[in-house]
Amino acid sequence: MSLKDSKDAYIEKLKVQLDQWSADVDAMDAKAKQADADLREKYQQKADELRYQKTLAQGRIAELQESADGAWEEIRIGSESIWETVKQTFADAKAKFDR
Repeated sequence: MSLKDSKDAYIEKLKVQLDQWSADVDAMDAKAKQADADLREKYQQKADELRYQKTLAQGRIAELQESADGAWEEIRIGSESIWETVKQTFADAKAKFDR
């Protein structure tokens, strides 16, 4: 597999995850609309945080897409910790509100 193929496959994997997170935020918004006022506020706060995290992840994807094929691996390595933080934030929110 060439560097370009590896880069494209990696970016596609991240985009799929981002789509899943978008669906998670949409589901949280739907639950917030059905919740009582106190819980609705908590849902909205968490949804806002997740939207922010999603924006960070989108920025990383854009950075990876714009990187030269030779430099993308360095950027990918630097992005891994940020991506893991975003991933953990979504997992925590989902666990908390899917009860």
